[in-house]
Amino acid sequence: MARIDPSWHVLIIGAGTGGLALAHGLKQAGIRVSVFERDRAAKDHQGGFRVGISPAGSRALRACVPPEVYELFLATCARPPHYFNVLTEQFDELVCLQIEGEAADSVHGEKNVVRKTLRDVLLIGLDDVVVFDKAFERYERNGNGSLTAHFADGTKATGDILIGADGTGSRVRKQRLPHARHEDTGIVSLGGKLPMTAQSRALLSDKMFEGMSMIMAPKGFGAIIHSLEFGRRSANAALLARWPDFFSTRYDDSIGWGLWGARQHLPSDMSAMDGESLKQLALLLTLRWHPHMRKLIELTDPTTLQRINIRTSIPLSPWRSDNVTLLGDAIHTMTPGRGAGANTALRDAALLCTTLIGARDGATPLVEAIHAYEAEMLRYSTEAVLESRKQMNAGDLIHKPILGRIQLAAMRSGMRVVNAVPPLKRRIMEKIQRVRAAN
Repeated sequence: MARIDPSWHVLIIGAGTGGLALAHGLKQAGIRVSVFERDRAAKDHQGGFRVGISPAGSRALRACVPPEVYELFLATCARPPHYFNVLTEQFDELVCLQIEGEAADSVHGEKNVVRKTLRDVLLIGLDDVVVFDKAFERYERNGNGSLTAHFADGTKATGDILIGADGTGSRVRKQRLPHARHEDTGIVSLGGKLPMTAQSRALLSDKMFEGMSMIMAPKGFGAIIHSLEFGRRSANAALLARWPDFFSTRYDDSIGWGLWGARQHLPSDMSAMDGESLKQLALLLTLRWHPHMRKLIELTDPTTLQRINIRTSIPLSPWRSDNVTLLGDAIHTMTPGRGAGANTALRDAALLCTTLIGARDGATPLVEAIHAYEAEMLRYSTEAVLESRKQMNAGDLIHKPILGRIQLAAMRSGMRVVNAVPPLKRRIMEKIQRVRAAN
């Protein structure tokens, strides 16, 4: 089978986690790649606070990026979580699961990283690949089989493959798969962060500080609390000397929180609320919660508060493949219920990179290789989308006035039973870790 012409050029739309990981993998393989990002510059990115990287995500990332970039990723992670806690709104423990396998120098264990820092790490070595201030508008197919991407500033770029890695609002998806749809889950989330100080640290129990805590409250309200601590991070002298900016002022220990509920239990119009208004709303919603939760909200800088209407993809049936494909949120937006979004995007990047390298080397015709990628990507991403939707759905009984109270009481009782039986706790944690390691 003939090898593909060495001038083969891959165009990636979007410089997010998946797009940049894929760009690294293709560049290392000697495949010409260009990434086009609508942000005016890397510093313009405002993509949230924390992202959790599972063992599967770490494995996929390591498969894509050069060793020194992966080493920097490890060095810029916060300490890993030791516990997964589920609490009542009064901070009473329902279940506490200990997280095993925390090796910070490998792919094993859960990792916490600041989302912007992860992007900055992934931009290293791609100065000649990533072009900023390029808002994608459309693509057209040329007579010779190539594709031309058109941008808002009037410029264009031509390549052999176009990959949409441009997030939930993907314009590539809207053109390539106009029948693809998203739906509103009916859940609205508020979140913010505050500096880690002696005062804020004292608001968390040791298990909350050392882990991640989910709160199950009446009316289906939920919350998450996590801490990012970089005091125990380590970096060798070579990393410190090569990238000093990554170990200076960007590492501020912090506590992050999120609060969500069904839209029917929230103000009818939240679109005009600024940070201070969102903060006051969060305080109102937690009026009968533990005072430490309310104090965390009170200490939060209003400028950090964000509101998100939680949306999810409607899973697709396979389509006829060609030389335009998609990865990450561009094709499978999911709720944060399972913490799988970024990890699934990384899995996409590693899989697509492998299939494209195989096509480049003549192992499989290009469109056949892309079809194989899309079939496998749809298989695992559909499961992730559906499972994530189960965690955040305003139609669930938990959000109903009477049945919700009954369901909440039953769930809490079940968790307390699990918490009292150590072998059962271990089995549940082992199952969770197997899923995280595989997905």
